Amino acid sequence: MNLAVAETGPAPIDTARDVLRRTFGHAEFRGLQAEVIAEVLAGRNALAVLPTGGGKSLCYQIPSLIRPGLGLVVSPLIALMTDQVAALVQSGVAAARLDSNIEPEAKAETWRRIEAGELDILYVSPEGLMQPWMLERLSRTPLALIAIDEAHCVSQWGHDFRPDYRMLGRLADLFPHVPRLAVTATADAKTREDIRAELRLMDSAEFVASFARPELILSAERKKGGAEKRVVELVTARPDRSGVVYAGSRDKTEKIAEALRAAGVPALAYHAGLDKRLRETRLEDFLAADAAVMVATIAFGMGVDKPDVRFVIHADPPGSIEAYWQEIGRAGRDGDPAEGITLYGAADMSWALRRIADREMDEAVKQVQVRKVRQLYTLLDGAGCRAATVRRYFGEEGVEACGQCDLCLGAVETTDATQAAQKALSAAHRLGGRCGRGRLVDHLLGKTKDVRPEEQALSTWGIGQELSASQWRDLTEQLLFDGLLREDPNDGRPLVGLGDAEAVRAVFRGERRVAMRKHPEGADHDPTTRSGRPRKRTREAMAVLSPGDQPLFEALRAWRTAEAKTQHVPPYVIFHDRTLAEIALLKPASRAALAAVNGVGEAKLAHYGEGVLGIVGGFT
Repeated sequence: MNLAVAETGPAPIDTARDVLRRTFGHAEFRGLQAEVIAEVLAGRNALAVLPTGGGKSLCYQIPSLIRPGLGLVVSPLIALMTDQVAALVQSGVAAARLDSNIEPEAKAETWRRIEAGELDILYVSPEGLMQPWMLERLSRTPLALIAIDEAHCVSQWGHDFRPDYRMLGRLADLFPHVPRLAVTATADAKTREDIRAELRLMDSAEFVASFARPELILSAERKKGGAEKRVVELVTARPDRSGVVYAGSRDKTEKIAEALRAAGVPALAYHAGLDKRLRETRLEDFLAADAAVMVATIAFGMGVDKPDVRFVIHADPPGSIEAYWQEIGRAGRDGDPAEGITLYGAADMSWALRRIADREMDEAVKQVQVRKVRQLYTLLDGAGCRAATVRRYFGEEGVEACGQCDLCLGAVETTDATQAAQKALSAAHRLGGRCGRGRLVDHLLGKTKDVRPEEQALSTWGIGQELSASQWRDLTEQLLFDGLLREDPNDGRPLVGLGDAEAVRAVFRGERRVAMRKHPEGADHDPTTRSGRPRKRTREAMAVLSPGDQPLFEALRAWRTAEAKTQHVPPYVIFHDRTLAEIALLKPASRAALAAVNGVGEAKLAHYGEGVLGIVGGFT
């Protein structure tokens, strides 16, 4: 299907726009897509940082269809490759993948298509690509371009470093005349510099789009005990919606999924400890469902393009702002409102810092990773707009508050707790770092069981009557986040001691104030509304439809589900909900009218036009 443009033909970007319309069913490019595509069509290398849901894949898919040769895409996850290949095939593109899940016969057929010039786009993993036999075979194949997806994986400064990506720098020598495009959704300035150096893109153009995701409503709350109960409360308050819950361990994913199922939620656990076939089946079930919840470790995420994920909940926080933005970004890919909710605690931060301390890595890299952890918790426990904080982190300037996160809505209030902080710090000092958080709180309240006379004689014994036990626990957590207290792991029984000495002295001298957050009580509190009452939630794709249009929309969705089951593909690779809603609203009566609907390209019109028009005709 390659549409190589002659010198006397239309301008390359006009050809690209034509491919966008005819193949993918979209009328116009978004954001920086046109600039990136023009750079690649000119045969030049580039680095593009575009937000999740910002159409990164089109930046290499369209040039692959226009430039002569095979478009080669390097991707880190089989789930990502599978999803994109399925969507391309639905759009009439000759695409395939080569990975460890492909049977030998299918691999042989893919190579036959490559050598016959019948394939437009090939997806491979970095490990597979850099095998000598693979490189030798591809060296005999004309290549349109090489795209390196999720390029942040090449950087040791990033959140998802993969050593295998470092080998991809050799592609500059192996394929010197083939344009290379590195794309990612999350890379700060230091990570971008590393990508350019490692992938030999130092003289290449760099395109960095805004990191704004206005459809995402962000909130975060400190954990009250275990996260499992709170996750169930949050999910059951959002019925009949697709969502993802991230947990920090395999065991935790299973427990949360079981608790959700007990509450009547169709939930699945996904982690690397499952049998490969079972993981694949669960992923297929999740992608095919109109409303399901996947409870997963970070083994699940990159490249899962399900557009109608309405919420992402972190039962345990990620390791950095980059990871946070990428994982939260699984929600709202269709542009409709979605939520990102994070549960966190000081114990999570302490665990993350200990994990970095125990890893074998250069001291400079370790310092960067520690800073990234602290920046994440500054975002989670701070008092400024969450979305604006993320955008400034990535170097974006002129950023304004989003006006819709929990902090912008005033759901989090603070009160001056400097005097109480002085008492807690003084108590921690006098107890000599020999007790945990619970014992520290009991000491301040004068409620320590079996208290020894020497402890009872301390000046801090029982001086904290002005706060409740839960308020003292909140303040202790705050002091840990602020670095004024620290926790010694002590083989799983953490002990609390003083933190940064100079900062502690500043608090006692009154030079540094401590603000304590007020946390509303009650499971039905919704941090994304000003009143705290749960938000009324409806299916966003239906919101644009009148009651009279709703039956047609549901009929179209039922038809799509049946088609997807027949083809063993996720429903959204056939048509997104937004496309079906537009069809239900416009009620096209001809193929030409249907072709004008956003998301209906030529291949989909040919495959599904008769069926869709037949359903529409039954309602008009």
